[in-house]
Amino acid sequence: MIKVCKFGGTSMADGINMRRVADIVSGDPARRYIVVSAPGKRFGGDAKITDLLYETHQNLTENGELGAPFEKVASRFRRIVDELHLDFDIDAVLSETAEEILQTRSESFTASRGEYLAGRVMAALLSAPFVDAKDVVKFDRGGRFDPASYELIRSALKGTKRAVIAGFYGSDPDGTVRTFSRGGSDISGAVVARAAMADVYENWTDVSGFLACDPHIVASPEGIKQLSYRELRELSYMGANVLHSESIFPVREADIPIHILNTFRPDDEGTMILPTEKYLAGVRRLRTVTGIAGKKNFTVINIEKSMMNAEIGFTYKIMEVLFRHNISFEHLPSGIDTMSLVIDSEELSHGVLEEVRADIVEAVSPDRTSVYSDVALIAVVGHGMTKSVGTSARLFSAIANAGVNVRMIDQGSSELNIIVGVDNENYERTVRAVYDEFFRET
Repeated sequence: MIKVCKFGGTSMADGINMRRVADIVSGDPARRYIVVSAPGKRFGGDAKITDLLYETHQNLTENGELGAPFEKVASRFRRIVDELHLDFDIDAVLSETAEEILQTRSESFTASRGEYLAGRVMAALLSAPFVDAKDVVKFDRGGRFDPASYELIRSALKGTKRAVIAGFYGSDPDGTVRTFSRGGSDISGAVVARAAMADVYENWTDVSGFLACDPHIVASPEGIKQLSYRELRELSYMGANVLHSESIFPVREADIPIHILNTFRPDDEGTMILPTEKYLAGVRRLRTVTGIAGKKNFTVINIEKSMMNAEIGFTYKIMEVLFRHNISFEHLPSGIDTMSLVIDSEELSHGVLEEVRADIVEAVSPDRTSVYSDVALIAVVGHGMTKSVGTSARLFSAIANAGVNVRMIDQGSSELNIIVGVDNENYERTVRAVYDEFFRET
């Protein structure tokens, strides 16, 4: 068996945690390939290494020197090596890193050094080879992940009993370092798992898997022992941030399960994420709802026009307006004479909303437009909903009984999720009402 393990920032935060990681890895011979994040926060008010590195780049751009932010990075890694009592010349590596940052003056390169340095230290701790992601994880000229990376990774890992790979970054065709989006070490781990043809991709973090909803809203919600790739996508997209929502694509191609585990409670069962078909085949009785997730602060632009359904290109013209303003929409619920654009409010700040609204009026000459903001979206997700009569009735009865008015309803064609929009002020109350309805069944 081959397991690829990705360890998150909290797992790498200091020498004590790195030692814990080494013990986890050494305790299972199947844990062959280790992908690491940059050290995260050690305590409330602490700084993540990646944030300090972004500050380093800003300081270099504005003042021509690395300054205090990089010294904090260096001090942190020196302390980690001291805590590990490791025979590793961290000062030489830090000096080399500083020179490269000064030479490249690249934000991506600078930001990637947290994973690079953590990988070097972890490789020394495990007495394993270090694989620099820039040599094996490639992006094409359009900045997209290049599948040629899989063969490069396989070649680099061939013949190794164990190896450590830095997460979060790779390189463009010219060798320039490029990073994934924040949290992208999850993607790196999945890419390595796909390349290594792993039996399991273990993602180690500081929680024991997915919970049925946000524990800041519902005290001690149930854990989710298993879910499908599709359920994961829906929950991650809507704010259940245990795992980067894009990280499933590489492993889904090869039907590799993902196991979410807790570095600080390694004996906990965690959450197993399975290919949808295997998940459905292995579950005898599906719970109606698998999980609940949501986000606040959306704006809804309502467009009304009689016979819009018969007007060729109507939706295209509206999408063209959003494209010109470089705005993406979250949802597009519609009726025969109505359409609603649900957009993250941040994208419509600084006067952009009125510009977009005016351009829509010019493009499609609607009978009426209206806008309401401060909307929260709540996704109720689960394969079991398709087989349970009355799910929608239960959902909306629970919301009504909580005294909440639903502003918007949207359901995917797969019937895997139902999304409701409520006022921001009613978000937490709605989540609690829905959780009580589906998870406190008597």
